[in-house]
Amino acid sequence: MKVRVSDEMAVEQARAVAAALAERFEDDVTVLTTGGEELGHASYDGDGDGEFGSEDAPEPEPDLDLGPTEREERLWEEIEEIESGGKEKYKKQLPEQGKKFVRDRIDLWFDDGLLFEDGKFAEFDADDVLPADGMITGAADFEGRDLHFMANDYTVKRGSMAAKGVEKFLRMQQRALKTGQPVLYLMDSSGGRIDQQTGFFANREGVGKYYYNHSMLSGRVPQICVLYGPCIAGAAYTPVFADFTIMVRGMSSMAIASPRMVEMVTGEKISLEDLGGPDVHATYSGSADLVADDEEHARELVATLVGYLPDNSDEKPPRADPVDPAKPPKGIDGVIPQEPNRGYDMLDLIDRVVDADSWFELRPEYGKEILTGFARIDGRPVGIVANQPAHRAGAIFPDSAEKAAGFIWTCDAYNIPLLYLADTPGFMAGSQVEKEGILEQGKKMIYATSSATVPKQCVVVRKAYGAGIYAMSGPAYDPESTLALPSGEIAIMGPEAAINAVYARKLAEIDDEEERKRREQELREEYREDIDARRMASEVVIDEVVPPSTLRRELENRFAFYESVEKDRPDKKHGTVL
Repeated sequence: MKVRVSDEMAVEQARAVAAALAERFEDDVTVLTTGGEELGHASYDGDGDGEFGSEDAPEPEPDLDLGPTEREERLWEEIEEIESGGKEKYKKQLPEQGKKFVRDRIDLWFDDGLLFEDGKFAEFDADDVLPADGMITGAADFEGRDLHFMANDYTVKRGSMAAKGVEKFLRMQQRALKTGQPVLYLMDSSGGRIDQQTGFFANREGVGKYYYNHSMLSGRVPQICVLYGPCIAGAAYTPVFADFTIMVRGMSSMAIASPRMVEMVTGEKISLEDLGGPDVHATYSGSADLVADDEEHARELVATLVGYLPDNSDEKPPRADPVDPAKPPKGIDGVIPQEPNRGYDMLDLIDRVVDADSWFELRPEYGKEILTGFARIDGRPVGIVANQPAHRAGAIFPDSAEKAAGFIWTCDAYNIPLLYLADTPGFMAGSQVEKEGILEQGKKMIYATSSATVPKQCVVVRKAYGAGIYAMSGPAYDPESTLALPSGEIAIMGPEAAINAVYARKLAEIDDEEERKRREQELREEYREDIDARRMASEVVIDEVVPPSTLRRELENRFAFYESVEKDRPDKKHGTVL
């Protein structure tokens, strides 16, 4: 009898196997590797004692297959059934909704498959069809980075959450706190399973613990959430707790309550798209950082995003090979208009400063008067906060202040240096912005800038008026450098407003119109000389006025020099500004 075994089996083990089988089957036994190499032989001598021998093997007989036993084969069948997901009728609905089955989605995200899965057999013995209790958790390699992940199975009770799935989710989060690895949430959940809420809703280790764990993970490891469907009620808090949220156009939404519940409570009739679709959260609430066109695009966005992020708050962000800017830095001064009130696109300047193709903007449709995004300078990741004169003159409104504050806070948490590009008339004034909380949101931006301990560089590109210079990390806000271009100005307010505030009465006393205009122009020029960047440099308010064509090189050198800077903040539990 010939028996084939694994190539890794030791000779001593092979001989023992041969002896045991010879006695059991009362036959001579030869143990071979899968490649045919003999590892051991035992002869049957008729008295029940197998002996090792080296004589020629007997005539070939059918190989004894030591592959999977019936017990293991049964387990494989059970695993296959679990991995097939919920009822077939629900799987057939997925293409109509433009989305993938959850395990096909996982195959899209992780080219080499999962490192492992936890809790596959959750609710295995349930009376209903609840494979994995509608939630897949585990670990995977994504773009060369190990991370934890969870994914809802929409074919199981519409991805709703119940006791076993909640337990899996919580374990995944708690393990992420131990490993210090990022977390990826692939959300497609209709919320809590109302008919099974006993045992998971209000428990100490129930669904409410999700958000406690989100809070503990916040700033410790990057949390990235991609929405693939309607995330309602409790499920909607995971995306807003995440550091970065990507919605998929045409399929994802999030809201505190469903349209049916909204109508029942308020009488308002509204579609899910209008209630909480991507446009709502990308443009008005600011809860969506990015909007993807489809599932593949969502993966591409996250793949780019993680390239700027460390695994956790103890590490530095990953560097890349340096690349020259897409446009020549010598064109920077030509981008900035001579007229201080004329609009232009700040992205034209950014393209001449950062590595080519490295600008990655976040929340582009929300608070457009401030740009926030990641880029690289000489291969180093930086977070950029830039006023955008092309929108509302670059004035800071409540939504843009909140947007900037959150971005600064996130960059500081993950050790990403900050570059501020200032060109703003300051915080917007008026009754409407007061109602919208300009002071409240403005203080958050100033607080985030004040508290950040990462290296900061401030560049006064043109206007830096009022508290705008504070929010944009001016000299008083502990930047490593305050630089200015020759177009830069720092002042309490612009010339027009200042002259009106100080000289309005005296100018009104001048009867001759031409004489009044001449005097106004003189006052403007005097005021502008007083706030010019060169005057500020003369008084050592700022560190340097740099030729615009050298700005890229200046920033390269300064970010490199201050890369290891350490900053102390007062010893306290935490600030009170949120």
